Amino acid sequence: MATKIKLMRLGKMRAPYYRIVVADARTKRDGRSIETIGKYHPKEDPSFIEVDAERAAYWLGVGAQPTEAVAAILRVTGDWQKFKGEPAPAPMKVAAPKADKKAIYEEAARAAMGEPAADATTPKKKAAPKADAAPAPAEAVAEAAGAAGSGTAASGAPAETPAE
Repeated sequence: MATKIKLMRLGKMRAPYYRIVVADARTKRDGRSIETIGKYHPKEDPSFIEVDAERAAYWLGVGAQPTEAVAAILRVTGDWQKFKGEPAPAPMKVAAPKADKKAIYEEAARAAMGEPAADATTPKKKAAPKADAAPAPAEAVAEAAGAAGSGTAASGAPAETPAE
């Protein structure tokens, strides 16, 4: 039986991802496969490629022919060069591992349990003492005017008399 190593398309419109499968050469693109040997996600940055090198080497050894796209993927991973006996290519770019959401949450919770930041909260202003500390503004003006004028004004008489 003639076998091919090809890509089986999955996903939705404009968001494809592929399985690298070994299938009979006459089956449909997404038809029945003999074995799945890897994954390929082209929309990720950098593209996610995962190939079971041992199974790929086995199928290449028994005569399975890779399609052009799969051959390019096998060259990137180095499996094609290993099969042909050529020098290995430069290593693939690998995406940086994502931070664990649970760890980020726990770190934020620990920070919140500690002291708040200096500008995070504003304390209430303290009210001035009412009667004992300072006289009312009208009384202060009258006392200042009385002290500047004659001594009779300070006795309690108004500083100005109404005109008749």
